[in-house]
Amino acid sequence: MADKRISRRQLFTGTVATAVTTVAASAMASQPTIKQKKIASGKRWGMVIDLRRCIGCQACTVACKFENNAPVGQFRTWVSDIEVKSYPDTRRSFLPRLCNHCETPSCVPVCPTGATYKREDGLVLVDSDKCWGCGSCVTACPYGARFINSETKIADKCTFCAHRLEEGLLPACAETCVGGARIFGDLNDPQSPASKLIAENVVSVLKPSAGTKPNVFYIGLNNPEIANGEIEPNTWLLDLERNMDDVELTFKGASND
Repeated sequence: MADKRISRRQLFTGTVATAVTTVAASAMASQPTIKQKKIASGKRWGMVIDLRRCIGCQACTVACKFENNAPVGQFRTWVSDIEVKSYPDTRRSFLPRLCNHCETPSCVPVCPTGATYKREDGLVLVDSDKCWGCGSCVTACPYGARFINSETKIADKCTFCAHRLEEGLLPACAETCVGGARIFGDLNDPQSPASKLIAENVVSVLKPSAGTKPNVFYIGLNNPEIANGEIEPNTWLLDLERNMDDVELTFKGASND
């Protein structure tokens, strides 16, 4: 008998409606908790996002919701839809967004309890036992990547799926990406796919003037107005959670603000 198992990527290459139905069950999952601990790895995790491959399907948004059980209306990662130029030359650009796990994160020094910290392997995380939800880190982040979780009442953000990394797995968004636009790896390893892409392509980061030295790099981010955050993203997909009582996920290319 043929093996009928399918991968996560295959699962999310179906229609948006199918993805929503699948991920709605995420409400039953528990959110992974983070506690400070020493990591002796010698690694420096990072991500390259190849905008030439992103089709704006939001499969990454869905996968993250499913994996991390983020509350309704709040996102650890999302894909912004941005209109550039003007009629008749208007075109749309898709910009995946998430925590940049910066080398010099502005969120760490402002935390009054030490809950937000940078790990030896480059991950910027929040210790759920120490955070009291003051929101200082949310305000300090120049990328809008943090939010106060409406259920736990503490700071929340992308963790690069730290719990999956410990099992030797990719972050859910990178594993799911239909176009292969999210490439994750060890930036200290010159042979990793992410490092090779950085070496072979012109890469950019969001808001370089912030001085945080992000570890999320973009290929094809050629518009300086987008890179500097001067163009605000549009909500482009139906806000399902406000229009369907039985769906607890929204697809929209918008930040947590």
